[in-house]
Amino acid sequence: MKITADTNTFLAVTLNEPERDKIIKLTLGHDLIAPNILPFEIGNTLSAMLKRNRLEHDELLSVWDATQQIPVDLRNINIRDALKIVSKFNIYAYDAYFLVCAISLGCPLITLDRRMIEVAQSLGIQIMEVI
Repeated sequence: MKITADTNTFLAVTLNEPERDKIIKLTLGHDLIAPNILPFEIGNTLSAMLKRNRLEHDELLSVWDATQQIPVDLRNINIRDALKIVSKFNIYAYDAYFLVCAISLGCPLITLDRRMIEVAQSLGIQIMEVI
């Protein structure tokens, strides 16, 4: 089965967050899919964590490298479709990209973002329950 995986799930796994084991259990043996902006969003999140002192300088590259070891199929998405979701639900475009990815492939979404879960459910996207 294909599963659209949100950025926060990759970081939860590589940073050993409490949800790590459940994410791995839910996704084991499945194909992870994400919009092609995933590496950029991971990089942005890591830089924000560094600025907020939630990540040490010597951890930055090792966490990046760990996220890049997780196999994921990066897909182009229709930005116009994403912007329709942005407009309807007043969410960030980056979140809408993952939702469009799940919709276009007809696959479930795994995320730790409660608002994204709400919007996904409104759009009829199946959710892989982590939280």
